[in-house]
Amino acid sequence: MEFIDFARSHGIIINELPPIGSWKRYPTEDHPRKRNGACKYMGTHGFVQNHATSTVVSLWKPENADRMKLDMRAIVIEQARAERERAKLASAAVSKAVGMLNASGNATHPYLEAKGFDREMGIVLKIDNQPVLLIPMRTGKSLVGLQQIWPDGTKKFLYGQRTAGATFTFDNKGINIVCEGYATALSVRAAMRQLKRRYTIHVCFSAGNMVRVADSLEPGLVIVDNDESGTGQEAAASIGWPTWISDRVGEDANDYHKRVGLFELSQSLTHSMLGIGHAWQREG
Repeated sequence: MEFIDFARSHGIIINELPPIGSWKRYPTEDHPRKRNGACKYMGTHGFVQNHATSTVVSLWKPENADRMKLDMRAIVIEQARAERERAKLASAAVSKAVGMLNASGNATHPYLEAKGFDREMGIVLKIDNQPVLLIPMRTGKSLVGLQQIWPDGTKKFLYGQRTAGATFTFDNKGINIVCEGYATALSVRAAMRQLKRRYTIHVCFSAGNMVRVADSLEPGLVIVDNDESGTGQEAAASIGWPTWISDRVGEDANDYHKRVGLFELSQSLTHSMLGIGHAWQREG
């Protein structure tokens, strides 16, 4: 595999070889407007890293690399350099998140209204004269960044922040429920409240991250989007917990909630949770 193909396999958008011997930043397939990809081409070998999906540098070697003597010390040095850069970017993202949260206030938001929660209060900050909904993301108790949601539904993370394993959690001291999106979590929370059942809902922001988060939790319920690509379904199969999914392709739990109503969603969730057993507890 050639170096450009290797970089593309890691989701980095690159069309020509970078200058030999120096790192160069590139956009990625998941964040085409950012430069989350980094490549360094050395002629006999190279390095790539997609900062949004990987915390380590990946080494490229040509197919005839067995006839070449690669400098392993250089590989270690580059990996250490990349880790220092990643840590620096992550720290800057945390500082920016703290500043944004401190400057924000509680308010309703057009995105929440569009999702059926016109009275829901969120953390809102004016950016470029637009109200932006901020969703704090944490690993454990540590803030690592934010998901920003614009009125039209555009979603962004802070540049360089850690996303692997990060969640936003609605904690009511009950069954673990993992899902992808914030609006999905609001719908599931409303249904659980109607059922008078305790919950701990973990917003994971992506199907892949649901798998990481669920691996550290006691088994509960997976809420997945009915993706035409099958991404959500694959994540649920990997997790192995009882699963809820809409009966329509392209829908998430919030779409289902808006289409059939809260009662039908709560009954559908009840059916999905029958296999959970003792963790399926009432409030009070």
